Amino acid sequence: MELVKDIYEANCITHSGTMHADDIFSTAFLDLYLGNVKVFRTTNIPLDIDKNVIIYDLGRGKFDHHQDDALKRDNGITYCGFGLLWKEFGRDFLEKRNIEKVEEVFNAFDKDFIEAIDADDNGVFPKIDAPYKVKTLSEVFKLFNPGYKSGQNENDQFKKAVSFAKAIIEEELLSVIGKVIAKEQVLKALEKKENHALFLDEYMPYEQTVLQEESANDVYFAVYPSNRGGYGIKTIPISQEDHTKRLDFPASWAGLVDQELENVSGIKGLRFCHATRFLATCDTLETAKLVIEKTLNESNDCPQSENSLDNLI
Repeated sequence: MELVKDIYEANCITHSGTMHADDIFSTAFLDLYLGNVKVFRTTNIPLDIDKNVIIYDLGRGKFDHHQDDALKRDNGITYCGFGLLWKEFGRDFLEKRNIEKVEEVFNAFDKDFIEAIDADDNGVFPKIDAPYKVKTLSEVFKLFNPGYKSGQNENDQFKKAVSFAKAIIEEELLSVIGKVIAKEQVLKALEKKENHALFLDEYMPYEQTVLQEESANDVYFAVYPSNRGGYGIKTIPISQEDHTKRLDFPASWAGLVDQELENVSGIKGLRFCHATRFLATCDTLETAKLVIEKTLNESNDCPQSENSLDNLI
């Protein structure tokens, strides 16, 4: 991406002044899509500008959302520059990269990533109840604006922000593609769910699919081979918005490891239980099933388990 000094040399134009995640990510996306874009930042668009120049986040045109009839998603979130550019060019961008399942990835990328940026830029902020400062991605990118008395150059900071945004887009895209590819495998695993648990043959992104499927409403745990050896067992949250666990591991296990945990739980091969009780690890799949069965038996917050502990030993 090159910032040009003459507006007539530019093939992309956005606003100058305070930068936001919208214009930063819009520029990053266009640079990834078109390659080596020439950008001019301004507040005034000449009437004789080439009609093929892409103007975004200003100008009251196709890729500007500062107007009463701005395009909205079905859920009411107005598209900003980034969302409008993705809507126009996203499919072609994915096709040029030979991405499989283009339509699914296109929609998932907007829902998982762009929608929140657009919402924030339109003044729709998340309701976060936390005893500490939570910085959204949009707030993080505001940090690239020159700090008070910092002596930083606005355009240098913009280039730095765009470079960072390009890296994030690439990583987010890989993450979304992984979720789309994994969904089919997770759905198959859900058909074989056992004792309120999802069993995976390998680790894959499963949570989004689990939280979206009604058939998984009674799934409390996900079990998968750990990259550290043995098996991991994770609790499932109530929903994508509410991260409260559907079921905790027993309180007496919290923070314990190895022999002490084996002694307290009575399960040989149970190696670790996180202090906040969302994760446990063990040696074998059989041990994982014992962990789940014992957790279900010791809880008053779940239905009667499908198997007895005796049947699993």
